[in-house]
Amino acid sequence: CHLIHYLRLSHHLIALNYVICTFDKLKSVSPEDINITDAVFDGVEVRVFEPPAKQDERLKRSVVYIHGGGWALASARTSLYNNLCRIMAESLSAVVVSVEYRLVPEVCFPEQFHDALRATKHFLQPDVLAEYSVDPSRIAISGDSAGGNLAAAVCQQLSKDEHLTIRPKLQALIYPVLQAFDFNTPSYQQNMNMPVLPRYVMINYWIDYFNGNYDLAHSLLINNHTALDVGQALSFRGRLNWTSLLPSSFKKNYKPVIQTTGKADIVEEIPALLDVRAVPLLAENETLQLQPKTYILTCENDVLRDDGVMYAKRLENAGVEVTLDHFDDCFHGCMIFTIWPTDFSAGVQTRNSYIKWLDENL
Repeated sequence: CHLIHYLRLSHHLIALNYVICTFDKLKSVSPEDINITDAVFDGVEVRVFEPPAKQDERLKRSVVYIHGGGWALASARTSLYNNLCRIMAESLSAVVVSVEYRLVPEVCFPEQFHDALRATKHFLQPDVLAEYSVDPSRIAISGDSAGGNLAAAVCQQLSKDEHLTIRPKLQALIYPVLQAFDFNTPSYQQNMNMPVLPRYVMINYWIDYFNGNYDLAHSLLINNHTALDVGQALSFRGRLNWTSLLPSSFKKNYKPVIQTTGKADIVEEIPALLDVRAVPLLAENETLQLQPKTYILTCENDVLRDDGVMYAKRLENAGVEVTLDHFDDCFHGCMIFTIWPTDFSAGVQTRNSYIKWLDENL
C-alpha cells in the first residue's frame, strides 16, 4: 500500500514537473518594462517585480505573493509564476514580492510557513518599504493553493503580532487549501478523481508536508483522525461543520463522513493536522476577527472548493468583509495557465477577476 501510494504520487509529481519545465522553455508574454530583481529577505529568497514609476505617483501599492504547488513544486522563478507576477505588477502598477520559500523534501512543516512569515515581516519594515517606494497602507498578502494556505496562515500570525506597526490591508486567496480535518466535504467527494488535483494526491501532499507516513493515507481519507472518540479533534469540530457553513447549492445530496471510533494515534504522530499554522480554517473566532478585508476565489471542479467557501463564511461570521468569487466552470490551478499552448479561458477569466478586485480594493 505504501509503495502504491508512493508510485502514484511520484507519477503525478513527475507529470507536473514536466509541465513546469516545458513552460520554462517558452518566452514570457508579459511586459518587458517591469524591473525584476532577486533579493534575500531575512534569509529567504524573493523575486521583486517593480513597475516603472508614474509621474504623479510617489508611493506604489504592493502585493506579497506566495506560489502554489503542494508545498513541494514550482518556484517564484518558473515562467508560470514569473508571468503572473509581471502581469500583476503592470496591471496594478504595484510592487510584487514573490516568495521563494523552501520546498518538500528539503524541508517540511513548519519551515515553509516560517519562510513565508519571515520574508513578509521583513518587507513590512518601514525602511524596506521606503526602499521600494511602497505605500505602507496599501499592501496585500496573496497566494494560490498551498500558497493560499501560507498566505492565510501568515495573515493570521501577523494579526496577533502586537509589535507589528504595519499590517496588510488585504488578503487574497486563490483556491486555497485550508484544512486537513475532513477529506469528505462535498467538494472532496464530488471531485475526488478530478485532474489537476485528485483527492489522493492532496492527501499525500499533506502527508509529505507533515513528514508523515503514506500508510496513514487511507485512515485520513475516511476521517479516522477526526473520529468522535479522538479527543484532540473535539474542540475543532464546530469550526469545520460543513453542514452549517456551506450553502445548499454546494452541499447537494452529500452526507458527512464522521467515524464513531477512529485512530487517536494519528494525531499523536502528526500533531500538525490540528495546528492552525498549517490548517488556518481551524483558527479560533478571536483570530478571525482580526483578519483584513478578504478575497477568496474558488472553482467548482476542485476538491478544495469547500475549504475556501467555509473560510469565507467563518470570516464573514467573525465580522470580516469578504468577497467570495466562485467560478462554476473552472478547475484547480487554472489561473496560471494563460500561456500558449495552455492559454485556457478559465485562466484568463479567473486572473482578470482577481486582478480587478485587487485594483478596486488595494
